[in-house]
Amino acid sequence: MKFSTINSIDLRDDDTWKSQLFLTFDIDWAHDDVLSDTIDMVEVAGVAATWFVTHDTPVLQRLRDNPKFELGIHPNFDFLLECDDRNGRTAEEVVDRLQQLVPEATSVRSHSMTQSSKLLALFQRKGLSHDCNHFIPEQVNMELKPWAMWNGMTRVPYFWEDDVRASYQQNTHVEELTMRNGLRVFAFHPIHVFLNTEELSRYERTRSLHQKPAELTNHRCSEDGTRTILQKLLGVSEQ
Repeated sequence: MKFSTINSIDLRDDDTWKSQLFLTFDIDWAHDDVLSDTIDMVEVAGVAATWFVTHDTPVLQRLRDNPKFELGIHPNFDFLLECDDRNGRTAEEVVDRLQQLVPEATSVRSHSMTQSSKLLALFQRKGLSHDCNHFIPEQVNMELKPWAMWNGMTRVPYFWEDDVRASYQQNTHVEELTMRNGLRVFAFHPIHVFLNTEELSRYERTRSLHQKPAELTNHRCSEDGTRTILQKLLGVSEQ
């Protein structure tokens, strides 16, 4: 199996997505050591990946230096929904702040998957081409494909996310998911990779340590979890 990036999907060419796996990461304000831990795993495997950026960090340069990596943006509109302007007074300000950090970004996935027709219009106006805000769980067993939006953007749905997997009782083995027909986009978070999260309770009870990776290591799950799933997924790579 080969891995590719979200912005490489071309609706005129099915081969850009039917024969590929897509590895995506919402970096979600992770500590640099936590983020670097995930990057280490992906770089050792030598595969392509898309990283949705939330904040400024020196680690962004490391991501940029890897030609197999794509940097997208991960705008957080949650504060606006609560009438809190700490992250920007308008949706446009939220996007502008991230585009100042990642001016090369053409792909977007919102924190909490926040989306609307107005946001799609904003994304298009800001030069973004690929929207990854539509989640259809693998448990639905639906064959997915990207599609063209009315504004010219490409919508890229995804079917697996680490925190959702930790919430579902029934989950398909990742090796089987890689063999499914259609579009196969996986979404991970470095904090869950670091913790090897198997249940969200592990994430919640360690919140006070998320910026203290040396201590957080002691709370890593020793059984099957997000980290081991990522390892299995990277293990199917032909690259």
